Amino acid sequence: MPLLYLLMLFTVLPLVEFSLLWQLAGGLGLGPTILLVLVTGVIGAWLAKAQGVMTLLRVQREMASGKMPADALFDGALILVAGAVLITPGILTDLFGFCLLIPPIRFVVKRGLMAWAKRNVRVEVSSFGAAPQATRRDDSVIDVHATGTRVEDP
Repeated sequence: MPLLYLLMLFTVLPLVEFSLLWQLAGGLGLGPTILLVLVTGVIGAWLAKAQGVMTLLRVQREMASGKMPADALFDGALILVAGAVLITPGILTDLFGFCLLIPPIRFVVKRGLMAWAKRNVRVEVSSFGAAPQATRRDDSVIDVHATGTRVEDP
C-alpha cells in the first residue's frame, strides 16, 4: 500500500499539477501564470520562515521552562512540509502548503497525524552490549534538581 501512495505522489500529482497550470496558462496567459507561481513561492517561503522562527522560539521557551516541546516540534515539522510544498510549482501543492500555515488547520492536521501515530507507531528500546534489565512496572519519572554543590578539602 505505501508503494501505491508513493506512485501517486510522484506520478499522478505532478500530472494533475501540470494540467492545472496548463489550463491556468490558457486562461490567464503564460506570463501571469509564471508570475503567480513565483509570487506564491516567495510569499510561502517568507511565511514558512516567519512561522518557523516563531516555532523555534516556542521550542526554546518550553525547553527553558522544563517542558518537553513535542507539540511545538510537531508544528515545526508541519511548517517545514508547508515550506517544501510551497516552493514546488503547482496549484494543489500551494493550496496544501498555505493551509498548513494556517494555525487552526495545522492544529487539525497535527491532531490527526498524532492519532495515526499512536495507532500505528510502536517504539521499542534496545541496548547493545549490555544484559537486558528487568522491566520496571513503575512508569513514574524521577526528576532531580541540584540547588548547589559543596566540595570539601581532603
